[in-house]
Amino acid sequence: MDRSKIVAIITGTISIVLAIAYLIVVQLIDFRGEMLPAPIVETIIQGLLLANLAI
Repeated sequence: MDRSKIVAIITGTISIVLAIAYLIVVQLIDFRGEMLPAPIVETIIQGLLLANLAI
């Protein structure tokens, strides 16, 4: 086998492993349940506090 074919096989295998791992992680995160939105009032207050600290 050529060196380029071996490199292509190795990178393809790594790509497939990463894709499967990504799908598993997404399924695990999705399995946790419904995502709740952040409370708007607390988010605004935290943003204002951070803005005041930056000044």
